[in-house]
Amino acid sequence: MALKNSQYDTIMREYEQKQLHSQDVLNAHYQRVYDCIPEIRDLENAISHLSVQKARNLLEGDETALSSLKEEISMLRQKKSALLSSYGFPEDYLEPSYECTDCKDTGYIGSQKCHCFKKATIDLLYTQSNLKEILAKENFNTFSLAYYSENHIDPKTGRSSLSIMRDALAVSKEFVRTFGQEFRNLFLYGDTGVGKTFLSNCIAKELIDSAYSVIYFTAFELFDIFAKSRFDKDTLADTMYGYIFDCDLLIIDDLGTELTNSFIASQLFLCLNERLLKKRSTIISTNLSLESIVEIYSERIFSRITSNYTMLRLTGDDIRIKKKLMNMEEQTCYIEKNEI
Repeated sequence: MALKNSQYDTIMREYEQKQLHSQDVLNAHYQRVYDCIPEIRDLENAISHLSVQKARNLLEGDETALSSLKEEISMLRQKKSALLSSYGFPEDYLEPSYECTDCKDTGYIGSQKCHCFKKATIDLLYTQSNLKEILAKENFNTFSLAYYSENHIDPKTGRSSLSIMRDALAVSKEFVRTFGQEFRNLFLYGDTGVGKTFLSNCIAKELIDSAYSVIYFTAFELFDIFAKSRFDKDTLADTMYGYIFDCDLLIIDDLGTELTNSFIASQLFLCLNERLLKKRSTIISTNLSLESIVEIYSERIFSRITSNYTMLRLTGDDIRIKKKLMNMEEQTCYIEKNEI
């Protein structure tokens, strides 16, 4: 599941920049402290000289050198901390600062990739697919209930589309709030154009901003990756295949728009089942009815979904059509106003 060389190099260059920035900040801190507290430089020199002297003593057979070194250096560092505090500097002012304290901005803990490397990889793939631009437009801050009406009544539940969407919005925000504490999955289904994808994007934006790894695919894109990984041995598809199973949140949009066959049905079951076993959250959106899920895929896929997902049925008018009509009305008003 290796990244392409160019992608790996891009990520590692970012880590190098972080390390250089950290060193620049630390150098500036030292210079400021030296200017304010000349004694600090003397203490730093004393610590360095002492370390060299004790190392020499240790090589010459002095078995007490190591323990005495720790004691004397500890005393010097305490003096250093006291001096910093007396001049109003934080005690850790002369310590390196890192964005990721686990790997110290190297991307690795030992020989293993750090969790931040995984996020950097996902972010890179998102950037390359321009998804971040979509999330900048579609998020909780731009979500509006104005497109949902009290007059549009769902015949199955007797509830208005506005009431239903209010509840769905509350569930989505709770999903974000408890993410990482509670294992949950969402299944958004119902009418075309009522905001299922928009709501998924809202959740994705919040979780990415909270440093969780999120992958979004339409069903067609998802199954295309499965096919390329299985049959074409595509390198990028292999990389994404692994992250599809391991990412913190997988969003599968427009399930049912792909050309379904036995391979797709088996891959969907594998994907959903593996993520359930690993307790990795998934959001699925579809225009299909629950009855169609059984017919198109299988009873066992339907069972996995209904048993392990919060089911949110959304109804209402097609928002995309509403927006077009509203834009046309605004343009008409603008033209009429200017003609007057």
